[in-house]
Amino acid sequence: MIRKTSTISPRNKVRLLIVLILILSILLGFLDYPKVWNNSAAWLNSKIPLNLPHYVDLPFRLGLDLQGGTHLVYQADVSQVPNKEQIDAVEGVRDVIEKRVNAFGVAEPLVQTTKVGDHYRVIVELAGIKDVNMAIQMIGETPLLEFKEEAIEEPVLTEEQAKELEDYNKKAKNKAEDILGEVKKNPDSFAEIAREKSEDFMTKEIGGDLGFVVDGHAHSEFFQPLVNLNPGEIYNKVLENGEGHNILKRGESGFEKQIKANHLLICFEEAVYCESGLSKKEARKKIEELKEQATPENFIELAKANSTEPGADVSGGDLGYFGRDMMVPEFEEAAFAMSVGEISDIVETQFGYHLIYKSDEKEEPAIQIFRILIAKKTSADILPQDEFVYTGLTGKQLKRAQVSFNPNTNEPEVNLEFNSEGTELFAEITGRNVGKIVGIFLDGEAISLPRVNEKITGGSAVITGRFTLDEAKTLVRRLNAGALPVPIELVSQQTIGASLGQESLKLSVEAAILGLILVALFMIIYYRLPGFIAVIALLIYGIFVLAIFKLIPVTLTLAGIAGFILSLGMAVDANVLIFERMKEELKLGKPLGSALDEGFRRAWPSIRDGNFSTLITCVILYWFGTSFIQGFALTLFIGVVISMLSALFITKTILHFVIAWNFVNKSNWLFLYKKKIETYENN
Repeated sequence: MIRKTSTISPRNKVRLLIVLILILSILLGFLDYPKVWNNSAAWLNSKIPLNLPHYVDLPFRLGLDLQGGTHLVYQADVSQVPNKEQIDAVEGVRDVIEKRVNAFGVAEPLVQTTKVGDHYRVIVELAGIKDVNMAIQMIGETPLLEFKEEAIEEPVLTEEQAKELEDYNKKAKNKAEDILGEVKKNPDSFAEIAREKSEDFMTKEIGGDLGFVVDGHAHSEFFQPLVNLNPGEIYNKVLENGEGHNILKRGESGFEKQIKANHLLICFEEAVYCESGLSKKEARKKIEELKEQATPENFIELAKANSTEPGADVSGGDLGYFGRDMMVPEFEEAAFAMSVGEISDIVETQFGYHLIYKSDEKEEPAIQIFRILIAKKTSADILPQDEFVYTGLTGKQLKRAQVSFNPNTNEPEVNLEFNSEGTELFAEITGRNVGKIVGIFLDGEAISLPRVNEKITGGSAVITGRFTLDEAKTLVRRLNAGALPVPIELVSQQTIGASLGQESLKLSVEAAILGLILVALFMIIYYRLPGFIAVIALLIYGIFVLAIFKLIPVTLTLAGIAGFILSLGMAVDANVLIFERMKEELKLGKPLGSALDEGFRRAWPSIRDGNFSTLITCVILYWFGTSFIQGFALTLFIGVVISMLSALFITKTILHFVIAWNFVNKSNWLFLYKKKIETYENN
C-alpha cells in the first residue's frame, strides 16, 4: 500500500513566508524605535498583570562628525627602539590607547597610526568627549613601563670628569680612614658617629645597625671579616665594596632560626589589599574545604589552583627561607610553632585566611653588625644616561598587575605577571644579569633597582617603590589598562562642537527622508502595483538595516549615512531591473506567475554582477581607507547585502502572494499591460 505524502502547497508556503517576514519586520521595527512598544507594554502591564517585557533601548552609535567630540594627534618617540621593531611598537601604542579609552566607556574610539616623514603618529578620535583636557588625561595617564639592564660598556669620561671622579673617591677613602681611626680610639662612640657621618640613610639613625647577618644572606660580604672578632671590636680596615667604604663593628653572636614554608591564602573583602570579591563567610568556608583536602604532597598544587595571593599560580605560595620579624605576628607565631612537614590550622591575619605548610627548618650562626658607610662615585654617577640600556621588555608584554602587601615591611607593592612572550624575555634578561641590577622604570624614572640573585623563570616581578596604598592602586589600574611600549607626545588637538554634529545629522536625515519619498512616488506612479510592493519591501529593508546598525553596532558618520542612502538607490535599481524583465515576459503572453519567476531569473545576473563588484569595492575601501571612508564602505556593504535579499526574496514573496488575488486578474492596468493577464493556478 502506498501512503500519500503530505506536502505544503506553494500558496501555503508563500503565506508562511509572508507571516515570517511580517513578524520579523515588527520585531526589528520595535528594536529600531522601542518607544512605541515599551510605552504600550507599560500601559498594558498597568491595566493587566501580563508582565510584558520591554525592549532594550539601544542607541545609534554616532561618529565624531555627527555627535561632536575630540580629535588628538600624538607623535611616538621610537628613537630607543630598533628599526625593525618600530612599527610593532607604534601598533602597540594604538592598542593600548584604544584599550584605555574603552575602559572609560567612550563610544567606538577611533585610533589609527600613520607615518609623516620619519615620524610615527597616532590619531585619536573620541566621539562624545567634549572636554579635551579629560581626553588628554585619559590617554596621558597610561604609564610607560620598561625593564632596563646595566650597560655592558662603561661610560667614557672626559679627562676632566675622570679627574673629578678620582679626586672625589680619594677624598671619600681618606674620610673613611679618618673615621676608622676615630672609632678605634673610642669604640663606644660608633653609634653617635654613624648618626652624624654615615651615608647609609637607611641605618644611620639607628647607629648603623644592620641587624643579625647570616652568611650567604644580605650583607654577607661583612660576615667572614667580622666572625672571628670579639663583640664590640672594630674591624681594623676600611672595607670597600660596590656601595663605598665601610667602617665595621662586630656586635653580639647568635643563631638565626630559618624556616622554609609555603602558604595558601584566601582573602576576603575586609582584608588588606584583597581583590577576590569574597565575603568573610565565603572565604572561611572555602579555606575550611581546602584544609580538608590539603596534604604535604598536594599542598603546592592546591596553592597554585586556589590561592588569591598574586603570583601564587606560579610560585605555589613559596615563601623561601625566612627568620623572625619578617612576617606579620600571627603568621610568624603559627609558622615557628609548627613541626617540619605539618600543615597548620587556619590562620587569620590582616590579609585573610592562611594555611601554612612548613617544609624545612634550620639554625644558622649570625652576628650583629654595625657599619658607617662613606659612599663612593662611579663613572655611571657622572654619566647616568648610559647606566641602563633598553632590553625590549616593556608594558607591552604585561599580562596583569595586582596590589599586594610586603609581609616584611607592611608596605604596598605591585606584582607584575607577564604573558608568554614576556615570561621568556624576562627569564633571558635575568639569566644574563645574575649579580647585576635590572632596573624597573616608569615614565623614564627608576622606581626600583633590584639586584638579580638568580634566573627568574616564573614570569612575575615585584615593584617595591615605597608607594602609598592609593599610589599602588592607581599604578595597578594604569598598568592593567595598558602600558605604552614607547613614549608619546601630543602635537595637535581639536574639538568638534556638538552643534555642528547635530546640524549635520539633521540635514542628513532630512535628505534621506526626502529622497525616499521621491523614490517611492516614482516607483508607485511608474510601476503601479509592483512599485507599491517594492516600496513596502524597501521599508522592510530599511527596518532590517537600521536594526543591524544598532546590533553590531555600526558607528554612523556622514559618510556612513551616504553609504546607506546609496544602498537604497541600488535596492531600487534591482527592483527596476526585475520589473522591466517581468514586463518583457508579459508581452510575450506568459502567465503572471511564470512572468514573475522568469523576470527574477533573468534580472539576477545583472543584479549579482553589479552588487558583487560594489561589495568588492567596499572591502578594498574598508581595508585601505581612513576612518570616514571605512564608515562609508561598511554601511554600503551592509546595505547592498540586505538590498539583494530585499529585492530577490521579500519583493518576490509579496508579489507571489498578491498575484493570486482575483481582482488582480481583472485589473490589468496594475501591471501597465492592457492584454488580459493570466494568473497561475494555485494548488
